[in-house]
Amino acid sequence: MFGIFKSDPTKKLKKEHAVLLEKAMHAQRNGDIRGYAMLTAEAESVWQRIEQLESNQ
Repeated sequence: MFGIFKSDPTKKLKKEHAVLLEKAMHAQRNGDIRGYAMLTAEAESVWQRIEQLESNQ
């Protein structure tokens, strides 16, 4: 009945994932390959959490 007021837990994670990918892109363009690799790995772990939450729903 009150499902409309329930927040989507993946919404925040998807925004965080997008921000991390954008930061990684800027790091790569500036030549910071190590930073790019770290940000990409972090974005990948966030994406795995998103997939896990979506599969549980």
